[in-house]
Amino acid sequence: MAASQPSDSEFPYSLTLSLPLPTHRLAQSALQTLEVDAELSPFVRRTFTITAPTSTTSAEPQEKKQKQDPEESHTVLQTTYRATTNRMLRVAVNGFMESLGVVLGVMTELDVDVLKAEREG
Repeated sequence: MAASQPSDSEFPYSLTLSLPLPTHRLAQSALQTLEVDAELSPFVRRTFTITAPTSTTSAEPQEKKQKQDPEESHTVLQTTYRATTNRMLRVAVNGFMESLGVVLGVMTELDVDVLKAEREG
């Protein structure tokens, strides 16, 4: 028997967090790191996606953008939480933010791309 998707009436409280990262590789690494920890509460659901930024204010030439792999333009880690109560949503998101802080701290300290972007920016 296939599991049915929980309806919005079961999980009426929701929050979507969008985290822009410098590269697709970093967004993918963050997603893979964060998704291994399942939500502990049956009253909370979480989904991850990697999307492209909604507005491109980059100074890159248009030819370079056109030659770029469309997947590489997806640099925003989007996390959507749905919960049965606002308290459960708050608790879940607080825990996620702590984990996200660790992941971003490690990227800042150890990832060459992040250090390069800081020097250039």
